[in-house]
Amino acid sequence: MKFKEMVKRGENKTLKPVKSHGTLKRSTLSKLTKRTLGSGNLRAAVALPANEDVDEWMAANTVDFFNEISLLYGLVVDEAKEQFTQPGEGFPPGFEYRWGESNSKKPLRVSSPEYVDYVMTWVEDQLDNEAIFPVLESEDFPENFVDYIKDIYKRLFRIFAILYHRHFHVFEELEAQAHLNTCFKHFLFFCLEFDLIDDEKELQVLKGPVARLKEEYEEQAPA
Repeated sequence: MKFKEMVKRGENKTLKPVKSHGTLKRSTLSKLTKRTLGSGNLRAAVALPANEDVDEWMAANTVDFFNEISLLYGLVVDEAKEQFTQPGEGFPPGFEYRWGESNSKKPLRVSSPEYVDYVMTWVEDQLDNEAIFPVLESEDFPENFVDYIKDIYKRLFRIFAILYHRHFHVFEELEAQAHLNTCFKHFLFFCLEFDLIDDEKELQVLKGPVARLKEEYEEQAPA
């Protein structure tokens, strides 16, 4: 079954349950993003809307990207678990992502499906943490909110790298490669707009696509 048919019939599954927005403001911003995406100008879709708070904007988009990546990986999760079972397996050539939180002394060697599950569970926990993503509009975001966001986006980028290097054939078989490419372009444009991945070594895993998209991002800069 092709991807469009799966979506139409509701047979597409997500790795994690779909997250809702914690506030009406974020839900409204998410809808604004979707309307702007429909215009085809991704540079405009990632730009902070006039008179809006940048933390609210990043929070709304983070939930949307989490849901998108959960859907994308849900398309390959069964194959991934069957194919990559040992620590170090299933990562892009020349790379091995290990799992470790800031308080862990030694990162854990895992397979790529395990790594993705760790990342998505961790991101889900961040989104559910009201001290980081407040659910009352009267409450402020933490002063170091962007540090949490950067950590989230770095790890979500790695999932895109795994999808492209190890599972792209699945998207081709499902005729879903255009959806993957559009999601990644939107994600990277957002990262570029707010400088969320500032370690160039992280981007080397998708060097060619990142370089092309950076060029396109610059070409779409407002006059």
